[in-house]
Amino acid sequence: MQAQSNRGGGAKPAAPLATGNESRGMWLGLIGVAIFSLTLPFTRIAVAELNPAFIAFGRAVVAGLCSLALLAWMKAPRPNAQQVRGLIITALGVVVGFPLFSSIAMRYVPASHGAVVVGLLPLATALFGALRFGERPSAGFWLAALAGSGIVIAFALRAGGGSFHLADFALFAAVVTAAMGYAEGGRLSQTMGGQQVIAWALVISLPVMTPVSLWLGWKYGVAASPASWVAFAYVSLFSMFIGFFFWYKGLALGGIARVGQVQLLQPVMTLLGAAAIAGEALDASNMLFALAVIAVVAVGRRMAVKR
Repeated sequence: MQAQSNRGGGAKPAAPLATGNESRGMWLGLIGVAIFSLTLPFTRIAVAELNPAFIAFGRAVVAGLCSLALLAWMKAPRPNAQQVRGLIITALGVVVGFPLFSSIAMRYVPASHGAVVVGLLPLATALFGALRFGERPSAGFWLAALAGSGIVIAFALRAGGGSFHLADFALFAAVVTAAMGYAEGGRLSQTMGGQQVIAWALVISLPVMTPVSLWLGWKYGVAASPASWVAFAYVSLFSMFIGFFFWYKGLALGGIARVGQVQLLQPVMTLLGAAAIAGEALDASNMLFALAVIAVVAVGRRMAVKR
């Protein structure tokens, strides 16, 4: 939007950095990221005693049952055929892919390690937004996103002694699937609303997730401490359900590429959460990498994104 000249014919005022919707979308996205930032620390606690696949599929069942109640209370209309296709893609990304791959990774690396690798999500989300929905970030935006991603990759290589851990590949798979689900769900939220998008994605997944979860629970057992079950409850109710209300609404209002950059703040939030919840030490080098990523947010936030 071009700024209009003032009445005196003087210099034009600077254009606002973001519209009202974009600003609101950024704040809603930040709330979602704050909720998501505790996912890895709580998953780390849960996988210490429960099977990773059971956690990934079981949390979707718990959230899916909550979704059934929510949709009934809202008297939500059933999605049409086109929306169902988008919901399936969303579910493959955020209901199946990210929970499964991140749970596997948390068996082998600390949450603080996973936090920085997951910093690749903003770039991946922007890529899916551009490829699937025609968003056109500026060259400056891409440079900022690539800079942040380069920092993340450097961290993973440094932590792995010059090579990637097998857990890093699981984390990269988690990033790709989550970005796919975020972009697809964010687009659907423009017509369905964030609550309905995640709720329907979870409900569609229930026929598969429920029997698989029951079988995994029977095969590997579900005996665990109260701490593990509290962690499981968090990733079920907040990471898999409530957090998406804010996140998808934010993506719908502010744009997939722009609001997706808020996730660059997630590594620091997760590092603090890992220290407070999972008892992991706050490593100075981890914080430096995470703070470097935050600096990129300030740059990317000012770059243009055409929608």
